[in-house]
Amino acid sequence: MFIMMEGAWEAGRTLAGTDCESLLAGIAQGKQDAFEHFYRVTDRAIYAFALSLTRSHHDAQDVMMDTYLKIRGAAHLYRPDGKPMAWVFTIVRNLVRDHQRRSGREELMGDMPEGELALPESDRSDEAMVLREAMRILSPEERQIVLLHAVSGLKHREIADDLEMPLATVLSKYRRALAKLRKRLSEEG
Repeated sequence: MFIMMEGAWEAGRTLAGTDCESLLAGIAQGKQDAFEHFYRVTDRAIYAFALSLTRSHHDAQDVMMDTYLKIRGAAHLYRPDGKPMAWVFTIVRNLVRDHQRRSGREELMGDMPEGELALPESDRSDEAMVLREAMRILSPEERQIVLLHAVSGLKHREIADDLEMPLATVLSKYRRALAKLRKRLSEEG
């Protein structure tokens, strides 16, 4: 449904079924292979979440890299509770706020110029148009859920766990977001 930013993602990678808690423990012990594996299975989810908050491809990449630096330095602070990605998403949220504060933006998820998505306006593919409209019209929560599902490939139950929301809420917001997108795209022809 959506295009992947900066090239195709490596096939076969999945966050589902990965024991992120043991990987975080390995990162805390300084194990490079644990960090590399954690990166490979979480980069899409972290990028999609950062993009849903920043609405900017470049800012999302910056936040994503800062997130991994923070994880590497703070993995020893993670306390296993069964929700490692919720911990990671909290880091992402805090870094987005810090990034926006530093760059003088007052409001989280404010309007961004069209070019910020790193998609040329001349790109009229279905995926590019849907992504642009998702960034424009969806609420922050709807945008997070749609991008985590479409870009990261997370299942709705995983999204609910990671965002600490009831599954029914995630499903409802996802359906509502898709209905908004369908309506907008049909209006535009």
